[in-house]
Amino acid sequence: MPPELEQTLSLLSSHRSVLGYILVARGHHPSIIRHSGVVFEGEQGKRYAAAVARIVESVQGGLEEDEVRFMRIRTKRHELMISPDDRYLLAVLHDPAT
Repeated sequence: MPPELEQTLSLLSSHRSVLGYILVARGHHPSIIRHSGVVFEGEQGKRYAAAVARIVESVQGGLEEDEVRFMRIRTKRHELMISPDDRYLLAVLHDPAT
């Protein structure tokens, strides 16, 4: 993993409002490369990875001449921030109340 990505992940983990992150390889079967936080462990982590990949692909499919750079999804309790690139998806789960 590139050093700048390692540094970014370390910085993310240090924020008290961050509940966890998940780094996913893009493809037909998204696979978790790295994660932090209990919310992204085991089967729940796999469900999050698949959901994030579907969300990005769905939004990207609706944009004919543009590409998604950053997405922010707010629920009643959390905020999911997604940063896609050609090879990876980085999703960060954040508690906006913190």
